[in-house]
Amino acid sequence: MLHVNRRGNRKTVLVAGGAGFVGSHLCDALLGRGDFVICVDSYITGSPDNVRPLTNHPRFRLIEKDICQFLEIDEPLDQIYNLACAASPPQYQADPVHTMMTCVAGTGNLLALAERHAASFLQASTSEVYGDPVEHPQREDYRGNVSCTGPRACYDEGKRAAEALCFDMLRAGRVDARVPRIFNTYGPRMQANDGRIVSNLIVQALSGNPLTIYGSGLQTRSFCYVTDLVGGLMALMDRRPNPGVPVNLGNPGEFTINELAQMIRAMVPNPTEIVYEPLPTDDPQRRRPDIARAIELLDWRPTVPLAEGLNYTVEWFTNSLAKRPRPQATRSGRRRRPDASQAAPAQG
Repeated sequence: MLHVNRRGNRKTVLVAGGAGFVGSHLCDALLGRGDFVICVDSYITGSPDNVRPLTNHPRFRLIEKDICQFLEIDEPLDQIYNLACAASPPQYQADPVHTMMTCVAGTGNLLALAERHAASFLQASTSEVYGDPVEHPQREDYRGNVSCTGPRACYDEGKRAAEALCFDMLRAGRVDARVPRIFNTYGPRMQANDGRIVSNLIVQALSGNPLTIYGSGLQTRSFCYVTDLVGGLMALMDRRPNPGVPVNLGNPGEFTINELAQMIRAMVPNPTEIVYEPLPTDDPQRRRPDIARAIELLDWRPTVPLAEGLNYTVEWFTNSLAKRPRPQATRSGRRRRPDASQAAPAQG
């Protein structure tokens, strides 16, 4: 499909889920290089606070909308990034049907929008498509070990279906679609109650509460700092020609959950103990990306070590938690953000 840049070197880019943790950093980076950015978010898990500094920017536009609903934009689009989906187990399990529909119907809506505008399309997929992997590290040609009926299936299988939609549209020559598979990402603007292991442990440590680990703590994860991930997303979107294959984006450094907890304990002065709880259903035992394809195709690799990124993240949470929380407004038909203390825990 012929892609035409309508504003010279300045693209018009739509970011679905742009008020979320990763999406808001992506909006920052796109504006920083001179693009025009249209942020679309339902605020189901995203936060207006993440994009409030951008609201008066002359090249930024904000639309409150659920991508499960039909969407049209009244100006030409060059690129569409789809990051619009709850991304941690407590969030996506709070309304699993909506999670699945966001992945399938929502992605379908945005692909149709991309087709109408002849825009390049990037679908944020996930390492969850590998399930609880029996291959380690995970390469893109590994087909995964996923339960299609378990409590994580709404997200795991939803993302797998979204990938299928993208590659069907690509093979048909209808949309220039690209698919990164994102591994555990952390950094400033994570939600304190999102249930992810990094935010859980940091908030508990800063609050002087015991650090909660699910299972033995010997299970592993690979943690990628958010700015590294955003650089990978943009490199994949801008890559010519389209690689036509999914690409892992993550940091191949592998750490046990126990190691992560000890690193955070060393950064936070509050003395805290570690308590162990039962492991959630279908929680993966090992997770580490093989990023050889990203290095070869995108010349991309992460640069922020875990200790450095955790320092930035602890500093951000320290400042964020010191502020008085604002009451959350609700509207008819909008779900409240899930309370991670009352939802299924997550290791990543």
